[in-house]
Amino acid sequence: VALITGAAKGIGAAIADRLAREGHHVLIGDIDETQAREKAEALTSAGHRADAVRLDVSDEKSVAAAFADIDARWKRCDIVVNNAGIATTAPFLDFPLDSWQAHLNVNVTGVLLCSQHGGRLMRRKGWGRIINIASVAGMRAVGVGRTGYGTSKAAVIGLTHQMAVELAEYNITANAVAPGPVDTPMTKVLHSAAFRQAYTSAIPMRRYGTPEEVAAAVAYLASEDAGYVTGTVLPLDGGFLASGAHQW
Repeated sequence: VALITGAAKGIGAAIADRLAREGHHVLIGDIDETQAREKAEALTSAGHRADAVRLDVSDEKSVAAAFADIDARWKRCDIVVNNAGIATTAPFLDFPLDSWQAHLNVNVTGVLLCSQHGGRLMRRKGWGRIINIASVAGMRAVGVGRTGYGTSKAAVIGLTHQMAVELAEYNITANAVAPGPVDTPMTKVLHSAAFRQAYTSAIPMRRYGTPEEVAAAVAYLASEDAGYVTGTVLPLDGGFLASGAHQW
């Protein structure tokens, strides 16, 4: 049983597709219950096992209720993919406190809560995989305006390291993937044409990534083959982090 948060669309939906194709029973966790149900029904119609779970990762009671339901219905949760996230931009000196807090609540506290609840179910089985969707913005500043997003993703990376250390004794791995720019509904809104051009020019592969490429990395980290991989952060960025001035 694999829970993917924020799985109704974008990267989360691609991860759900990939894990479903690999035989997992996927749970589409999302704050938008209607979209989650539609995604689960689409997967079921394609011959996969899928269900919708209404989940607001920033709300402790919502997370507790969702995992209580998962425990009651399936008695297990083997994989948690913490994908749900938000991103807004504003200059640092004017970055709104409510936006800052919202980034921390969704992007960081949501990862903590879902990993704690999921980890308790994994501990009972002596096996588990936690995969957190971080970002290259948590490893270096990516332009201006990303005070909340970049800082929250850096915190996700630190949290991943801590979880890996503390959960290893239960045979639970914790890893993160750190995408660069990916073509999703969110980036289509956030990234202006000028920013997209500037970002692309800084990437040696000269393109944005796809949700399916992120999903492939998640699928590896969720697999038996990755049993000795924990506490890692895998950038998926077309060489962005490795690059400086890459033009002649």
